[in-house]
Amino acid sequence: MPANSLVNSPANFNESQNTPILLGTGNPSKQETLVWLLEGLPLTLASPSQLGLSDPPEEHGGTHQEIANDKALAWSQSGSMLAIASDGGLVLPALGDAWESRYTHRFAGPSATNAQRVEGLLELMEPFHGEQRQATWVEAVAIAHRGEILASWELKGARGVIADIPSAMPGIDGFWAFSLWRFPALGKTYDQLTQEEREGLDDRWAQLRTKVQEFFRRKWMQDQ
Repeated sequence: MPANSLVNSPANFNESQNTPILLGTGNPSKQETLVWLLEGLPLTLASPSQLGLSDPPEEHGGTHQEIANDKALAWSQSGSMLAIASDGGLVLPALGDAWESRYTHRFAGPSATNAQRVEGLLELMEPFHGEQRQATWVEAVAIAHRGEILASWELKGARGVIADIPSAMPGIDGFWAFSLWRFPALGKTYDQLTQEEREGLDDRWAQLRTKVQEFFRRKWMQDQ
């Protein structure tokens, strides 16, 4: 995932002779990340709003990969086309059963603000210090075509810690925790890292991008 916001312009969603694919999220920031995963491929990207689709799939899976699969399947059926979707969350071993990565966005309540999420997580982590504050991120991406899963992956990211204070109050709903996920060796939180620094950490987004690109270039394009 790029360190800065991706270019979110009509050029990313223009009409062409390329294969159309639906970005399976209504969150503009997450759409930018999916755009980056697909960058350079002969695909025409469409957002749900452009196709008049507004109802996000319900999330019932027991893992992030299952949830990503469900999202991709549902969006591919709604749009009758290729769809790509993702799901991820923060992994906090110290909290044990008190934390579930699948509910990273909703743990503070369905209508919580980013500030409330940050405050809630800092409160949960207050008893822990040093290595006890270890944190990783797991992310899954799935690709489906008209109700059939074509490929999916789930990967864990680099190991960091939960900072004592956020780098800044996050403004991106889908990635609010990145302002707290710190890498001591670099002296930065995840949202402050450059793309090169993230790749140096063996970042899961960089790994997922490689897998998505390989899938389309080696499998999907050859079969068309």
